[in-house]
Amino acid sequence: MSHVNQDWSEFSVLEIMLPERRSTVASYLNPSDLPCEVALAESANHILEPQEYLNFKRFSLGFVETETYDKPRFGGHQTLKERERSYSATNQTVHCGFVKGANGFHQGTGFDLSEMDRAYMKNCVVSVSSCIFGSSDFLRRPASKKISEFSKRNVCFVMFVDEQTLSKLASEGHVPDKQGFVGLWKTVVVSNLPYTDMRKTGKVPKFLSHRLFPSSRYSIWIDSKMRLTTDPMLIIDFFLWRTKSEFAISNHYDRHCLWDEVLQNKRLNKYNHTAIDEQFMFYRSDGLKRFDPSDPNSPLPSCKAHTPMSNLFSCLWFNEVDRFTSRDQLSFAYTYLKLQRLNPDRPLRLYMFKDCERRALTKLFHHRVDSSPPSPPA
Repeated sequence: MSHVNQDWSEFSVLEIMLPERRSTVASYLNPSDLPCEVALAESANHILEPQEYLNFKRFSLGFVETETYDKPRFGGHQTLKERERSYSATNQTVHCGFVKGANGFHQGTGFDLSEMDRAYMKNCVVSVSSCIFGSSDFLRRPASKKISEFSKRNVCFVMFVDEQTLSKLASEGHVPDKQGFVGLWKTVVVSNLPYTDMRKTGKVPKFLSHRLFPSSRYSIWIDSKMRLTTDPMLIIDFFLWRTKSEFAISNHYDRHCLWDEVLQNKRLNKYNHTAIDEQFMFYRSDGLKRFDPSDPNSPLPSCKAHTPMSNLFSCLWFNEVDRFTSRDQLSFAYTYLKLQRLNPDRPLRLYMFKDCERRALTKLFHHRVDSSPPSPPA
């Protein structure tokens, strides 16, 4: 693969976002729960990156690195004016996590990594990543027999964990070797977690892969509930190269509207109801309309490539999670639609694939534990 100019954040990312779902054995017998056919290439050795693939709109995207505040935050202190301006797909510098205090004052805002792990990640050209914080999941190793020797040599498989999780996994027999590997997973230990809400901390590697893997051109995000059963290069070929997309994501198996997502999150007490209502009212006041399935121009709310637009979208989506709730399904549709509305001449090339296609790529398990709803925000 040819090197692409880092200056315009050129990378391509495929993110697989999986819905929270609790299935019984009987429900798996429902035809709607079965995987559908995905016409992947026969071998990773037989695919080539199309020369014209990276012919996307280019602009320079920089990131806010430091701020002068008595209490620095990992997400920074973005004003509403800065937030509005950040939705323009033009040469600019935006908030995108990893913001530190200026002049050596309170430097550590969180998500600290060792220099050795940073050096490893800096050399990754293609990455597959996941995370487990707070011992919330078991370790699901990629199906090694399904992964080509090419991908084993050229793809970085990184599992972000905290010390608590690392200790728990070791007690279950997943002891990293001297290089930090457990099977294909390279365990990367994160210290000084930026949020007390483990779900919100998990959004850092989920959305900000372009910050964590600065040289990566393609990345795939796998939820910790999932086991990867497909070669990552075949996934990139099928969902990005063939569709000429910058960002690809799995559609939700059932819900296609923010209105329904709000009701479901409150029904299951997924987050403080007042915080959900405040976020929902803010989005409605900014023009978000209810999804109309009869309107062919209404995109389904659930949908990544490390191009300038995909990186901008990822930063914007992360900033919504940082500002409001950790329930990223609540902010996806708003972020995507606002970005499209304000940049009609530079659309994000988004591809949403069917949930049954996601089931053909991965095997879904339950979380080890269900996290309790977080306390109301201060």
